[in-house]
Amino acid sequence: MKNRAVTVADIGTAIRKKRKKDGLTLADAAALSGVGYRFMSDLENGKETMQVGKVLKVMTALGLNMTIEERKWSNE
Repeated sequence: MKNRAVTVADIGTAIRKKRKKDGLTLADAAALSGVGYRFMSDLENGKETMQVGKVLKVMTALGLNMTIEERKWSNE
């Protein structure tokens, strides 16, 4: 699965898809990741003020990677 994330909602959607693909409930994923149920729910729903460290913790626990790559600036 490869998705481009440009918003917090995009990250949340990717996490939700992976969780469901793996057959995990929200509570299961939260426990596996070491975060609270509410955090997990807010993350999947694209809450803008998520803590990056916790987001990365969830992604790691669910087997997701984040790649940072340079993009070209357009003159448009």
